[in-house]
Amino acid sequence: MSEAQISASLVKELRDKTGAGMMDCKKALQETGGDLEKAGEYLRKQGILKAANKAERAANEGIVTSYVHQGDKLAVLVEVNCETDFVARTEDFQGFCAEIAMHVAATAPGFISRDEVDSDLLEKEKEIYRDAALNEGKPENIVDRIVEGKVEKYYKQVCLLEQPWIRDGDKTIEVLLKETIASLGENIQIARFVRFALGESN
Repeated sequence: MSEAQISASLVKELRDKTGAGMMDCKKALQETGGDLEKAGEYLRKQGILKAANKAERAANEGIVTSYVHQGDKLAVLVEVNCETDFVARTEDFQGFCAEIAMHVAATAPGFISRDEVDSDLLEKEKEIYRDAALNEGKPENIVDRIVEGKVEKYYKQVCLLEQPWIRDGDKTIEVLLKETIASLGENIQIARFVRFALGESN
């Protein structure tokens, strides 16, 4: 498709879907014969959709995905955000979302990150760890270090991003998220999740 045949509306549509610059979008459409999907792939391959500080970019698109465990007694809903509708519709992004939903079903995290852990709840946990250490006869001068270590383990148990991925125990969900961000070239955020188990109250 010649330059004259690449309409401004087509360029704008690609820009709206990918967030790339107008000139980059125009070139991508020229290189791919005006095919929007191929042009999006072209931009990704050229690294144009990548940015150094992806975490600072708005992630207002995305999907809500579900996982229902065999037997229909356990289900999960997860909202994962990205920057563009184009990426939200890709197989890689949707596959990542499905992995997160399945992981939440298997591990039942309480929070996405340690920033969400309620301070009162954390203080109660610390008090339990401290009392347990003292009751075991641990010297008071090392109790604080013991408590600190227990708190770190607690975060790894209840915070989704710090949990080992069920498919690869050497990799946390945070690492998997960062790898997906690098692969897709957009800021991606796990926004929220809810896990339903038959007979359990939320």
